[in-house]
Amino acid sequence: MRWILKKLGSIWGNEVAVDLGTAQTLIYVKGEGIVLREPSVVAVDKVTGQLIAVGLEAKKMLGKTPDGIIAKRPMKDGVIADFELVQEMLYALLSRVLRRNLLVRPKVLIAVPSGITEVERRAVRDSAENAGAREVLLVAEPVAAAVGIGLPIEAPKGNMIVDIGGGTTEIAVIALSGIVTNTSIRIAGDEQDEAIANYIKKKYNILIGEQTAEMIKMEIGNVFPDSEERKMEVRGRDLILGTPKTIEVTSSEIRNALREPVSQIIDAIKKALERTPPELAADIIDRGIFMTGGGSLLKGLDALIREETNLPVKLVENPLECVALGAGKILEDLPRYEKVILKPRKPLGVR
Repeated sequence: MRWILKKLGSIWGNEVAVDLGTAQTLIYVKGEGIVLREPSVVAVDKVTGQLIAVGLEAKKMLGKTPDGIIAKRPMKDGVIADFELVQEMLYALLSRVLRRNLLVRPKVLIAVPSGITEVERRAVRDSAENAGAREVLLVAEPVAAAVGIGLPIEAPKGNMIVDIGGGTTEIAVIALSGIVTNTSIRIAGDEQDEAIANYIKKKYNILIGEQTAEMIKMEIGNVFPDSEERKMEVRGRDLILGTPKTIEVTSSEIRNALREPVSQIIDAIKKALERTPPELAADIIDRGIFMTGGGSLLKGLDALIREETNLPVKLVENPLECVALGAGKILEDLPRYEKVILKPRKPLGVR
């Protein structure tokens, strides 16, 4: 009887996994795979609070809206910065993928930073429930990434994941279905973009937007010196004259701009390695470091980490989708992965 009810639940119910990232949100629907990937951006009317656009359409509005409209990213450093806007965004995105079965409230599994506080966890749960979820489960992003790339997390072997997203860099050594050592720093893709914008502002007195900074990073950003010197035209506003201006920047300049945030990521990796038990460290020497997340696509970053740590470094396939795929695999087989689901922490003094 229980088996029949479970089968009917899977037919009638909606079960989704969400990678709720600072830069992008991905949604995995049970039995279908990843069905949506959109920028984590919303645009709303300032006066009425009415939602105008979500995702890519809203991202196109960043830095270009009139006074009556605000376009912003409601996630910052991997956690919720604007509770109500995250609610609106989640509801809008879930409605897109579950439009055929809106009468049934979905079970939602959300991947969150491993360094998230209990208050921040509660905010994620509450926002998903208010967006329409009937049940909310949480999993740590590095664990989801490890599952997504097929690592044997249940085995007594050390697996080191470096997941670089938009708002956080998650560094974890995973064994026996748990995180043995964990470092979560709020330095990632956003800080890299900010470093580029600040460099151009300081050197050229030119103000550029976050989308332009991101484009520069993707086009000519390279943190490991190579023989190819690339150039790019950049348009911005002259801070002295107040007029539009075009300049040319080189890949070596961008490498200098990125030095500080990249150094902080490498320092965090070294500290995580120092805290790793010797037996697991031996596994990492054999297996190497696995790099996931959109930030790992920065050219030369894998080579730089390899040089700094003297360890094998592997940039995985589809690094942007690893967390969502892993969360989806966990959702597909919850009994197997029950140990990796984050349990609510009890307040002090409660038994």
